[in-house]
Order: sequence, then structure tokens, then C-alpha cells
Amino acid sequence: MACGSLEIEILNTFWNLTSIDEDKDISIQDVVDELSKNGTERAYTTIKTVMDRLVTKCILVRYKVGKKFFYKATMDRREMALNMLDEFTNNFFNGDYVKMMHFVEQETEKLLVK
Repeated sequence: MACGSLEIEILNTFWNLTSIDEDKDISIQDVVDELSKNGTERAYTTIKTVMDRLVTKCILVRYKVGKKFFYKATMDRREMALNMLDEFTNNFFNGDYVKMMHFVEQETEKLLVK
């Protein structure tokens, strides 16, 4: 379940908003407002489109309270990271975590030398 950079940015914003109260109702406007606090101006319609895409991917669920729609995450940051790690390992290392870890160790050493 690959995610684009804006999807990840929205998810991180979503998880930050729910870090204190995981049952908090999160609207599209809440995400737009939080992103703008961090200096990222995005159109409401863009955020709505991306959040609806995350619903399609079953990463968020949408529900209605009164006349307003709210969203909840189906997984937390850790679960999402593990899911993406599984996908990465399967796509690039045929599911072999030992090969993936060896690759990460080698590349980390190269980065630390720079």
C-alpha cells in the first residue's frame, strides 16, 4: 500500500492531531488548519481528495456526524511503518529481511562517511 508524499504528510498531521485523544473527530478543515500552522498551504479540495484516496486504500475511514464528515485512521504510525517496511522488503528484496538489513547497514555506513 504505497503512499505518496502528500498522503504521508496528511497521515503524520492526522496522527499528531490524535496523539493526545485518539478518539478525536478529525475533519478535513482540521487537517488543512494544522498543515497551515506548519507553513504548508494546501487547498481544502486537495486535502479532501487525498484523504478520500486514503479512505479508498482503507488507511482512513470516513463517517458522518450530523451534516459533517470526519475521519479516523485504521492504523497508527507504527503499524503503517511496519506495513510499508513489509512492502519495501517484498518489492526490493523478495521478502528477505536479512538481505534488506544488510543493504540498510551498508548504505548507512556510506551515509555516515559523507
